[in-house]
Amino acid sequence: MSREIVLDTETTGLSPAMGDRVVEIGCVELINHIPTGRHFHIYLNPERDVPDEAFRVHGLSTEFLRDKPRFAAEADNFLEFIGDATLVIHNAPFDMGFLNFELEKLGRRPLANEVIDTVMVARERHPGARVSLDALCKHYGVDNSKRTLHGALLDSEILADVYLELIGGRQVTLTLDAETHIEMGINVSFTPARQRPSPLPRRLTDSEFEAHLKLVGTLGADALWNSYSELAAAE
Repeated sequence: MSREIVLDTETTGLSPAMGDRVVEIGCVELINHIPTGRHFHIYLNPERDVPDEAFRVHGLSTEFLRDKPRFAAEADNFLEFIGDATLVIHNAPFDMGFLNFELEKLGRRPLANEVIDTVMVARERHPGARVSLDALCKHYGVDNSKRTLHGALLDSEILADVYLELIGGRQVTLTLDAETHIEMGINVSFTPARQRPSPLPRRLTDSEFEAHLKLVGTLGADALWNSYSELAAAE
């Protein structure tokens, strides 16, 4: 079973070294590239004011975040949710830098999870093209109409759709077998394709069909066409 966590953060700025902190974490779980519906989402008190520049990006004010938990109170819940899953992040160095900074402040070890940076994947797939999340949504037809402001959970959900397109499109989900669905706890039943109540009428005239049979007769007794000709003659 392949478990991945699509992850995004919002922060007070661009640099933890300059005192910026995480104010929101959003995570979406994928099992074998299928969203399971499980997610982790938390707003955090950054223990500092939110600059106007950051507020214009994500809309999270100092007042709104003042009564939210601190990262220290949610660190274990966050680490438990992601576990050892592969992390899928757009511009991973930014988010990983902030998360590891928060963990370091608590005396915790940095994240050791494998990371897939969708910016790098997009650059490999589309050299020279814009690879912002909005640009990729436009390229792949992913609906981002609700993204009027940045939001960690919404952006993770959108990134999950973009990521699936980057790795080959929605058809990757069609390769799943029964074991995959059992692992995810999904009950699946397959309905056989419906058959026509009666065969379609032959489109060849009698003379055309006779000519076809003569041609098939020249191909030898083992020719595959013989089985079809026998069925057609019996109709």
